[in-house]
Amino acid sequence: MADESSLAIIVVNYGSSALLERNLVGASRALPDAAVYVVDNRSSAEEARIVGELAVREGWIPLLQSENLGFGAGVNRGVEAARADGRTRYLLINPDATIGADATHLLLEAVDVDEKVVAAPLVEDGAGRVWSAGHVLDLDDGATHGRSWAQKHPDARVRRWLTGAALMINDEAWTAVGGFDEDYFLYWEDVDFSLRVEDAGGRLLLVEEAKAVHDEGGTQGIGDPEIHAKSPLYYYYNIRNRMLLAQKLFDADTVRRWDASSRRAAREVLLRGGRRQLLKPWRPVGAAWRGWRDGRRLAR
Repeated sequence: MADESSLAIIVVNYGSSALLERNLVGASRALPDAAVYVVDNRSSAEEARIVGELAVREGWIPLLQSENLGFGAGVNRGVEAARADGRTRYLLINPDATIGADATHLLLEAVDVDEKVVAAPLVEDGAGRVWSAGHVLDLDDGATHGRSWAQKHPDARVRRWLTGAALMINDEAWTAVGGFDEDYFLYWEDVDFSLRVEDAGGRLLLVEEAKAVHDEGGTQGIGDPEIHAKSPLYYYYNIRNRMLLAQKLFDADTVRRWDASSRRAAREVLLRGGRRQLLKPWRPVGAAWRGWRDGRRLAR
């Protein structure tokens, strides 16, 4: 069995201390030899106080930031602290996700090798449906799809990627790519990370025997139970960062193809929040439009 003492659990928090109490406490207690690093991206003084008190009670290492650095930068700060403490295996887990000790050990064994490896569990939603079994990026139009789509389109030109909601990374892979790209701020940084790991000669593994649960609505909603919209940040960065990734990692022809389909892609992201949100369209449509505008600027 892989040595649990090499493991660092990295959680990036933004106003989700209640989810830390619900999800992280049990997971961390089941892994007593792991070190837990909670990076609190500043949302309020009260939230920082609660996170600090939770950390003291549970023996976590709190990394309280003075501002909201974004997800990728938060992960980087957590891993930097873990590496300084001698940890070499990093489990990223969202506040709205949970994973058991057995699944964690399976992931730890998968990356406990002398090569660059990133491993993800099979992620289910709160109803037991598969939320993530690995994903693919369609190189023709920049759309992201799940495993079932990839199985139905075996001839599509795609690249694989693994979600950052629950992800195990060894130090070899981390060092090879220098961590997460902080330019994304939120969303698509896990796609970028996965592609860069493969480009550096690393492997992406889906460990289907390991399972995690992700209650996505816990951190992405707008708080109105009658309107299932995502947050404006969700719309803005999902739409904008698709083009940021194209500009960073692909050639000019790919950038042009993705730009040509950017309107359709923006509409698809917007409709993930359902049609009822359009009864009050200003916030979601405005955020989507700004993401589309800024993404097109990046393409040019």
